Amino acid sequence: MDEPILTIEERTAINAGRWFSALSPSLKHDILRCAYVRRYRDGDLIAARGEPPEEWIACAKGAVRVSSTSISGKQITLTYVEPGIWFGDVSIFDGDRRTHDAYAHGESTTLCVAKADFKKILATHVELYEALLRLHARRIRQLYGLVEDLNTLPLRARLAKQLLHLVRSYGVPSLSDGSEVRIGLQLAQEELAQLLGASRQRVNQELKSMERDHTIRIEPGGLVVRDREALLRVVETDI
Repeated sequence: MDEPILTIEERTAINAGRWFSALSPSLKHDILRCAYVRRYRDGDLIAARGEPPEEWIACAKGAVRVSSTSISGKQITLTYVEPGIWFGDVSIFDGDRRTHDAYAHGESTTLCVAKADFKKILATHVELYEALLRLHARRIRQLYGLVEDLNTLPLRARLAKQLLHLVRSYGVPSLSDGSEVRIGLQLAQEELAQLLGASRQRVNQELKSMERDHTIRIEPGGLVVRDREALLRVVETDI
């Protein structure tokens, strides 16, 4: 399913990424010059746990589901990589094998840089070392924040924060009501529960409660956020 170039929409997603957009024009040019495109169907394996790292990867369309496998053999979703986000550099740096599986979630596109080219760019642009340090620092801060939330916030507040994040990353304005935003990333309640470290039953109860409060609407195709301010109030009340 490889294609030679990114679509305009996909290139826009890459260029608009918070981290990538801050790089110098020459560094961005060298990265894009040697990068290649890969397209995936929903559920296709992008990278497998235990494989040697051969590519530095960015999501350009759709989402990448990062998961682990429990002792019982059940797949546990850890996070979703959204368009504009780069990943896979840690394994290249430390030379160890990949620690998690990565699957396409929906029709997805990635932009890849081969390991050898990644190292050449590092040798040419000292700026990239500093930029990657900032990227890793941001990841660590996010990880600490998630651990803190898990231990200090009730499930309703964690769910509200997650829904606000999904709106920012995948929100699609409703054509029928400008105040509503549809979450374009389709998640089963089990997947949403795994992101929150809770059971599907408890997450379902909280979603139903939010629907009764007219904060969200649950539809067969996903979730619609009707009142973002109400979600913010839930988060702020419980901090």
